[in-house]
Amino acid sequence: MALEKPFESRTMKRFAQTINIIDSYLSQIEVLVMVGAMEIYMLLPKTNCKKCGVPTCMAFAVGLLGREKKVDECTPLIEEKKYEAKLKKLREVMAPIENASETGLIIHPEKCFGCGNCVVACPVNVAAEPTRSAVGLGPQSDKVILRVEDGVVVANNLKECRRFGPNKTLCNACTATCPSKAIEFV
Repeated sequence: MALEKPFESRTMKRFAQTINIIDSYLSQIEVLVMVGAMEIYMLLPKTNCKKCGVPTCMAFAVGLLGREKKVDECTPLIEEKKYEAKLKKLREVMAPIENASETGLIIHPEKCFGCGNCVVACPVNVAAEPTRSAVGLGPQSDKVILRVEDGVVVANNLKECRRFGPNKTLCNACTATCPSKAIEFV
């Protein structure tokens, strides 16, 4: 019996099929890249007119990013027709930020497949239920922040999140462990 060429073996064919399936899946995932102050600034009129109540358009961009300002507060952007395309793009870019929770948490349920990595990685969840969350089991108490319900992660108790309140920290345990980028902070 003649040996098969390495790339024609059943194993390699199966590997190639798997790669094709993964490529197909990845092409269907919408990649959302969070916008920064500079990207927001580039969509503003850059007139530094101060009509929004801050000294510069860059300061306004930072205010938008921090949810301290609203797009409609930029008078030239709203009133002048020449900025129509920029206004439309800015509204698209700002939509996820405006829909974020008080902690800045955004959950994209369409990207989540319920793996639960975020649930067991969350230090608040682990502290609330060390005999369950800390060992990879689903939490049962209402003290946890994240839980998987019907195959999708949901926020439960955001007031306990380390990113909330006067002693907030920049914890990112849930986002760092999410393989599908279904969770993000703004």
